[in-house]
Amino acid sequence: MAFEPPQRLVRALDGTTEWLGQLPGIVREAVDRRKLDVERVVVPGGRSSVVLLVRLPDGTPAVLKLAPPQAAPDAERTALTAWDGWGAVRVLDDDGDGGLLLERLQPDVSLRSLPEAKALLEAAGTVRRLWVEPSAGHGWESVAERTARQADVMRVAGGPLVAAALDARAELVAAGDGPELLLLHGNFRQGKVLAGERSPWLTVGPEPVVGERAYDLARLVRDRVEDLVASSGGAAAARRRVKRLADSLEVDRERLRGWTLFRAVESGTRALAEGRRAQGEAALEFAGWL
Repeated sequence: MAFEPPQRLVRALDGTTEWLGQLPGIVREAVDRRKLDVERVVVPGGRSSVVLLVRLPDGTPAVLKLAPPQAAPDAERTALTAWDGWGAVRVLDDDGDGGLLLERLQPDVSLRSLPEAKALLEAAGTVRRLWVEPSAGHGWESVAERTARQADVMRVAGGPLVAAALDARAELVAAGDGPELLLLHGNFRQGKVLAGERSPWLTVGPEPVVGERAYDLARLVRDRVEDLVASSGGAAAARRRVKRLADSLEVDRERLRGWTLFRAVESGTRALAEGRRAQGEAALEFAGWL
């Protein structure tokens, strides 16, 4: 089969990995091993993986996702296996080759297709199903560990907003991993929740981590940030989101505000460092409202 990696993936990897050059062969091998028929590559796709719409030998529609080792596909697999389809896409096979064969959802229909209020309601109902106790010896990193690595990078950027975000993180992790230790999606937002058949909405693409629920909600608070920035009432709307999500899911408002601040600043400084100026400035403007 002819295969061309999506340009979004090529730009994101930017020639920093041999995996991209080997990708056509990796795709062929994964497809041939499973005897799949490829329909198409999902475009624009993600920044850390390639996704193909395929059919199993019996005609069942499915998705094949392939990611480089640095994207931690094994962590994603173990999280999806732990959820076993409860609120998340279901794993159809575990070939151990770094590829994920998943049930077919509707890749072009996410919660972002809904009006904002409805999307937030559906998102809250979906994410709460993912919050389960991790098994003993689970091996996932904690929120404190992940954010410590991010904090080290953020310090290079400096500035008052970074200082405020780092202070917020320090206070949040001062007592260990927070008030609870649950398996979290790690990158939960409206675009990660797709329409399905066996359930109206199912999440995809976890970056699993263990910790408190407020951390998982913090990225959701910033959803559709471009709309907020363009609105004259963006600052007030952002604060209302914190209140609404915290109250609906019984999460402490101040802890959610603190994690939202940290994650917005971390995302903004990283985007600027990577040359994604518009995204970086929007995230930092949002953070300043909190």
